[in-house]
Amino acid sequence: MLSMGLETVRGRWSGFAGAFVTLCLGVALISMTALVHVSASPHVPDRYAGAGVLVRTPVVEQVEGFFLEDRPWSPETVAELTGRLRAIPGVAAAVPDRSFYAQAVAAGRPVPADLRGYGWASTALAPYEPVAGRAPQRPGEVVLDRDLGLSPGSPVTLLTAAGPAPYTVTGTLDAPGFHVTDAEAARLSGGVRVIGLVTEAGADLAQIERAAREIVGGRGEVLSGDARSALEPRSDERIRWIGTQVLTGMTVLAGFASIFVVASTFAFGVVQRRREFGLLRLVGATPRQVRRMVYGEALAVGSVAAVAGVALGTALAPVLGDLLVEAGFEPPGFSVRIEAWPLAASFAAGLVVALLAVWSASRRAGRARPLEALREASVERRTMTPSRWIAGAAFTATGIACAVATAGAEPGAAVNLTLYAAMALIVGLTLLAPAIIPPVVRVVTWPLSRTRGATGVLVREGMLAAVRRTAATTAPVLVTVGFATLVTGMTQTTAAAVATDRTTAVRADAVVLPDGTPGLSDAAVAAADGIALLPTTVYAEGLPPLEASGITSETLTRAADRLRVVEGALETAEKGDDRPAETAGADEGGEHGTTDEDGEHEAVGEGGEHEATGESGKREAAGGGGVIVARWLADERGWRPGTRLPLTFEDGRSETLPVTAVVADAPTPILLSRDTVRSHDPSALTPEILVDGAVRDEVIGVRDEVIGGRVLDPGAYARQARTEDDRLVWIFTLILAGMAVGYTGLSIANTMVMSTVDRASDFRVLRMSGATPRQVLGTVTAESVIVAGLGAALGVVVALPALLGMGSAMTRQIGAPVELVIPWPIVLAVVGGCLVLAVTAAAIPTLAAVRRTR
Repeated sequence: MLSMGLETVRGRWSGFAGAFVTLCLGVALISMTALVHVSASPHVPDRYAGAGVLVRTPVVEQVEGFFLEDRPWSPETVAELTGRLRAIPGVAAAVPDRSFYAQAVAAGRPVPADLRGYGWASTALAPYEPVAGRAPQRPGEVVLDRDLGLSPGSPVTLLTAAGPAPYTVTGTLDAPGFHVTDAEAARLSGGVRVIGLVTEAGADLAQIERAAREIVGGRGEVLSGDARSALEPRSDERIRWIGTQVLTGMTVLAGFASIFVVASTFAFGVVQRRREFGLLRLVGATPRQVRRMVYGEALAVGSVAAVAGVALGTALAPVLGDLLVEAGFEPPGFSVRIEAWPLAASFAAGLVVALLAVWSASRRAGRARPLEALREASVERRTMTPSRWIAGAAFTATGIACAVATAGAEPGAAVNLTLYAAMALIVGLTLLAPAIIPPVVRVVTWPLSRTRGATGVLVREGMLAAVRRTAATTAPVLVTVGFATLVTGMTQTTAAAVATDRTTAVRADAVVLPDGTPGLSDAAVAAADGIALLPTTVYAEGLPPLEASGITSETLTRAADRLRVVEGALETAEKGDDRPAETAGADEGGEHGTTDEDGEHEAVGEGGEHEATGESGKREAAGGGGVIVARWLADERGWRPGTRLPLTFEDGRSETLPVTAVVADAPTPILLSRDTVRSHDPSALTPEILVDGAVRDEVIGVRDEVIGGRVLDPGAYARQARTEDDRLVWIFTLILAGMAVGYTGLSIANTMVMSTVDRASDFRVLRMSGATPRQVLGTVTAESVIVAGLGAALGVVVALPALLGMGSAMTRQIGAPVELVIPWPIVLAVVGGCLVLAVTAAAIPTLAAVRRTR
């Protein structure tokens, strides 16, 4: 029977064309995404290409979707490890890698190019060769990228977290970034997370790696060779993660659409071929043999389509990779490489999709009875079986339950539940369509039946007599409009919720935003004199890295009503307050720094010398004060006011600070005094400043000391945020909606062609009864319009519960009403496209059939 299935496909190829095209495109998409996934592996950063062995801090497990830096070593640990690693035979240098924010300023504007500064010693970790000049030797000297066009001896202004500062160029490199003295890099940077080992010529890397592991033990991880790619920037890792979400959504949607379209094609074909199956049963074929024949047909179509899809996907994968880079879903420099196993897996996936899609159709074909199939008239006497009722009701109930659950779900789960709800409702209403269609058709066609002429009656009775045919042609329109409404509604409602959240959060007369920089410096914050949080990362035992923010006492007082205190009192003592704070400078090995007579913690540098920062020549480890904790974190960890928290900061030092309050609406899990954050994180930047009172554009962005900021009113701020988000939102929308409409559009055309070709005998009878070609064409056109309208209405019905549930979830999340945004022009355009496609796909074969009956 498998060979008979192959012969059937060969003889009825036109009936399988839609399934072939759909599977081909599905496999092409799967192969493209598989190649992109394989190619999206990290690579060794250029900055570390010259170091054969790298040592990094232990990797900390993080919450999905967050890409915070791992916990840094303490200065004491850095000094100890550097000294011991340098003593390994064959190691020429052990270099702690330090980086900080730095950006060149030209003509009073930040230059949108390099954004990082490094210590000069870090150049030994990469194969950089000086182009001109010399290395920096004193504070205020810098070596920079020659692409900036500055020559040795030129002055340059560098914008750092503190503000703009004058430097002198002593040399240029063919490399990105700004390189200053190691002492200055230590002053401007946070903690050390990587120590690079520069090896001597001919050194045994394996032996050096083993010796390094013995020295480091559990305090870090030793990497060599390709394993060094684990040190790719967190920003690239985040971009790659976003791209993975997009590709996953594309693949899931493609798989669902492929199975749905192929299943509907084969199911409709089985209904059309019931007499054929009855004849096979009559001549002795068993139900199992009939099922095998249908599987053989699917296997034949799937094999050819999978081969074509793999070839198409291989050709288009580089194009997809370039598009993802352009859209910001893959990091710059990403390229697709062709490998065999993803293509083989894609081919196998195509066959699996084809076989899964015909499972239900094969069972129906196997149940055909010989005499019943031969006697069956065109009028369908049983359109809904008990199993179809049960399955349709179950899927519909599941979809409604998911939509209801969405309203109380967390943001990440709400998106998934929305998709599950829509998919379940699509399947459920498709299964129940034969029961829904008759009463709807009677209502819709009632005006036609009252008009003069036979066309209205023919449309009404023809659709009611062939309910399964009507349901089969309605289903692809339902899926097309449903997915278009769902995807566009989800993305636009999400964008509206983000804008609403931003607008609600801004209770100020103006907002100061970065202008050409990743954040605002302390100089800009001082000039604006507003509410400004200073973000950083803190580390507590047993927890992933936590986002934290520094806030001044004055800002805390002004923002008291927004935080909503649950327990305790709002206070984070700043430097100079009398509140004591325990300071622990111990690292994991139990070593401590030194404390002077005034109780200030000194920073121990690489060679044991103190790092000079500030007027006193010392960096304070303790900014003093307490900790304000978000309620969800306090409840999770059992923290209450008075609890003393040992926290490790960005510079690797630790402090034990008391919890002073638990709040309901903290912008980050932990709030600290701004001085505490700044003392531990010299490179942190302020993302925005909320300003009360009139602030003019001349104040920010013109004066030299406040370079890199601009002022917007709250409305403009929200609009800008939405504009920036909308670019990615619309790209994502167009990708998913375009795929959904493309896939199901094929199904609409294929199903309409199949149903119209199968009615050639009906058209012949109509012509012999005196109907004109125009009347026959009018009947088919009217049926197509009704089918498209009915499918469109059901598609909107499918999407609305899921979207309403998601809107409720977002309203609960941000604490403000979220408007349900459905871009009706796009939805109506999709409906119009379905209508044109359905009418065209039905009219062309109808005209051909009518001409043959003349």
